[in-house]
Amino acid sequence: MGTHHLILGKTTDFLTGQSLFDTHDERRRQQLARFLVEEKGYAKNEIQARQQMQLQLDKKTGQVFVDFVVHAGDNPLMLILYRPGSIVSRRRTAVAAARIFYDKAIARAVVTNAEDAEIIDTATGRVTGTGLEAVISRSDAARVLESQQPLVLSAQRRQKEKQILFAMEVLTQKECDEYTCQNI
Repeated sequence: MGTHHLILGKTTDFLTGQSLFDTHDERRRQQLARFLVEEKGYAKNEIQARQQMQLQLDKKTGQVFVDFVVHAGDNPLMLILYRPGSIVSRRRTAVAAARIFYDKAIARAVVTNAEDAEIIDTATGRVTGTGLEAVISRSDAARVLESQQPLVLSAQRRQKEKQILFAMEVLTQKECDEYTCQNI
């Protein structure tokens, strides 16, 4: 969503050791990264953080920021969007991102505000779990991946998912940048 944040200084990224701006949202992302490693059992190298998706739609371009893509070995398992506030309103955005991030859909989309979470089956769009405790652990990853055939979308369906993602993330971010969130 908006890109204007109060910078509190610098912090060190838990996953990479890189220096990052310390913001309230970044503190939550770091909390989630620690949770994935320390409580859910993922190796740091199985978690890709701060991924960007470039979208082009009708000669308009934009970026969607994905907080984490979690792999089980070489297999993408979960795409995680951290968004403050209500997670219900971000559900469809997370599903669209997980469906088009790679050529094949990522098995699960997770939307979280770092206090609550919804885990969504990207093939069906159904919520399969709620709460941070329902986030898939590394020990359950193989079972989840084996139980689901990778979803490959038609070109027409990919375009529709891209339109959803563009409207919900890119246009909203541009609106915030242009009108609402700037310091005047």
